[in-house]
Order: sequence, then C-alpha cells, then structure tokens
Amino acid sequence: QVQLVESGGGLVQPGRSLGLSCAASGSILSIKDMGWYRLAPGKQRESVAITTSRGTTNLADSVKGRFTISRDNAKNTVYLQMNSLKPEDTAVYYCNARIIVSGPGYRVENDYWGQGTQVTVSS
Repeated sequence: QVQLVESGGGLVQPGRSLGLSCAASGSILSIKDMGWYRLAPGKQRESVAITTSRGTTNLADSVKGRFTISRDNAKNTVYLQMNSLKPEDTAVYYCNARIIVSGPGYRVENDYWGQGTQVTVSS
C-alpha cells in the first residue's frame, strides 16, 4: 500500500508565494519521476512540474521563472515552491509519483496520486 500525502495550499493574494509538499509512504522500493499536476475548472489537467530521480526538472512554460520543484529522496518527498502567483494559477494541485513497490515475491511499478490540494489566488 502506497500513499501520497499532500500539504500546503490555500488562499493567497496575487504576487504572493505558497509552498506545497507531498510525501510518499508505504512499501516503496524506489521512486522514479515525481511531479505536480493541476486541474482548473473548465480546463484539462496540466503538468506543472516534474523531477526525475536524478534531479532533472521540467516545468510548464506558464510557470517557468516562478515555480520551483525539488525533492528529498531520503524523505520520499517532493516540493513545489510557487512564487509570484497569478489568478490563473488557481486550481487543485495533485502530486504524482512513479513508484516501484516490492514485497515477498513481487515487484510492481505504478503511478500514484495524492488527494489534491486547492490553491486559490485572489485578492
């Protein structure tokens, strides 16, 4: 059983900053990519930022220069630091991780999702 637990989020004024974190727990052998996606009303789910196990990062054009993704492999945790927030960043943010789990006689690789956390940017 693997869980991704997100924290952070909330209501913030335009131009302000907010940080999200997501911790993975369970029978984890290793974690490959970790990332953040968001879903805004009336829009399709968007990939916001992804980081590989080696630390390579990829950010959406809409957040480059404002958002930073990082991870702590020892803690199985990924972070998203969001600066200079805009109203169009308002969405539910979901953590995602590609995780290899193992147990007696098995080893499985799957995508896991957090429960989502609301980020609202409004004055």
